[in-house]
Amino acid sequence: MLSFYKLCSVAALCAAVSFQSSVAYAEREVSGEMASSITTSDELAGRVVVGWIEKGRVLPERAAVKIKVDSGALTSSMHAVNIEKFKRKGKEWVRYDVPVRDADTEEMVTMKFERPVYRRVLIRGAGGKERRPVVQMSICLGDKVYEEQFTLRDRGDMTYPVLIGRRTIEHIGLIDVSQTFMLPLNCPKAAEDDERTKQKRMKDDEKLVDDSHMDDPEESEDDNDD
Repeated sequence: MLSFYKLCSVAALCAAVSFQSSVAYAEREVSGEMASSITTSDELAGRVVVGWIEKGRVLPERAAVKIKVDSGALTSSMHAVNIEKFKRKGKEWVRYDVPVRDADTEEMVTMKFERPVYRRVLIRGAGGKERRPVVQMSICLGDKVYEEQFTLRDRGDMTYPVLIGRRTIEHIGLIDVSQTFMLPLNCPKAAEDDERTKQKRMKDDEKLVDDSHMDDPEESEDDNDD
């Protein structure tokens, strides 16, 4: 009889181990859409890591500006005043001023830009809805240049004149929310001249202006700027 109980105990133990193993295996197994969305360590290798505040340049200007990296916003946003819409060779353009405090010298400077309107976006906020033009701007972070979409609005009541959202973060890399100013600003020497040349060519040749998204359905976004 004792041998029978021992055999039952061993069998029960084996069954329990087998069950736990199958549960553990089932918990580790991921399939379908979720499996395709998992980021592996190989994919993270070589990605740029930025702090939640960085210093950058809005090309082709030389002033350094403080940039907030905010995953709560979808489209990046830039401080702009005196926004004026106009037509250039049949294309919609906008001119605007960007007054900022130079992050290196602490002096107030006003950067002046003219850019073709890339698309429009409808922003929903506590005060209602507001349509904003979206332009493509080149910014330098660390030693790289990114051409990204920016909505234009008066951010004079905000701490940071430039905010980059998820559309831009996706191209840059990862955020370390516990750090600031992780990237030494070291823009490529040719970046300023390249940007000036590109803007001059677009002003001279309207075929170089990308307005293919002007007729897209108007996107709505929540106002998460702060």
